[in-house]
Amino acid sequence: MQRLRTPAWIVRHVAMVVLVVGFLGLGWWQVTRAAGGNSLSFGYAIEWPVFAGFVVFVWWREVRQALRAEPGQPAEPAPPVSAAGAPVAAGTPVVRRPVRAVRVPVGPVDGADDGDLAAYNRYLSWLNANPGARPGDYPG
Repeated sequence: MQRLRTPAWIVRHVAMVVLVVGFLGLGWWQVTRAAGGNSLSFGYAIEWPVFAGFVVFVWWREVRQALRAEPGQPAEPAPPVSAAGAPVAAGTPVVRRPVRAVRVPVGPVDGADDGDLAAYNRYLSWLNANPGARPGDYPG
């Protein structure tokens, strides 16, 4: 329980209480507006307590996660590691190299005697050979 008394956790506890009280207060305000004849407020009267419940759910989940962590270990995720397996220094962005795909032209399929298909394949190969060109620039 000592882990939940750190300054960061005290801020989380206070934020949870403030948010829940605020959301429930807004829900009550919407109930009074709905009783005054504003039919749209009925939906908001339900929505604000749901928000409060979500805040409690997230807070409770974080508390359980902090209590389940080993006492010597922080409840934060492990630092990222490089591709070689060595840990990356704090503040160093983790950048991965892009994957290079080799484009290999595919030969015609047996029985592809269709003239429209052949013209379309010539068009596609022209587009592939001219990467900066627009489809309207095709000379054929």
